[in-house]
Amino acid sequence: MKFSGSTAFITGGAVGFGRAFGRALVAEGASVALADVDVDAAEETAAELVSSGGAAIAVGCDVADADQVDAAVATTTDRFGGIDIVINNAGLHLMKYNKPFGELAREDIRNLFDVNVIGVINVTLACRDSMRKRGGGVVLNISSMAGYLSTTPYAVSKLTVRGLTVAFATELAPDRIRVNAIAPGLMNTENALADLPRPLIDEFVNQRQLVNRLGTMGDVVSAMLYLCSNEASFITGETLKVSGGYPLSF
Repeated sequence: MKFSGSTAFITGGAVGFGRAFGRALVAEGASVALADVDVDAAEETAAELVSSGGAAIAVGCDVADADQVDAAVATTTDRFGGIDIVINNAGLHLMKYNKPFGELAREDIRNLFDVNVIGVINVTLACRDSMRKRGGGVVLNISSMAGYLSTTPYAVSKLTVRGLTVAFATELAPDRIRVNAIAPGLMNTENALADLPRPLIDEFVNQRQLVNRLGTMGDVVSAMLYLCSNEASFITGETLKVSGGYPLSF
């Protein structure tokens, strides 16, 4: 199996993309730590993965809190011996953050950047030593297509994730740690569909994308498996758009 003997630390691992990443990595032989503020949900997902024959644990973790991150990483390394793959998936993404900066309370803006930006920094730095001791590793950040064409607080936070991807790819290269990102477009997920009116979704898919369908979990999971594998060993510092061609169409 592609990831046999590897350990992945996945933030926001309880549900959504994080859960899908965990399922896919376990199916390919990896052990996974599901780090999430919702410990009960993370434990349910971990139990599901264990019942399928995988190795998985749930660890409570607010990525904005460096002490909690350090503790979660320590628990993971104690249980599995080290970390090889880090997926920075945790993030705030409700439509409330897609308003102009002036329409959001300063506390909301701070919370957004604490999770979406500082969280990536906290987790990456906390896992660096373990990956270095294992001879290298992979960090995968989850950005967004919003970071290319929008100027809202959410979009700027995801633009910053792209910047962090380049910065950490440079800084961690001597440790043989590759750092890349995925920028998903409009996805067929419960959160995305609940936040957006159907006419807007239809217009986006049919008029702005080159591939005229909604993206799926599987599209992003496939990109994750590639970027985290040795097949992508010559790729670092890049953000892969998984967006059906948007914004290449005019």
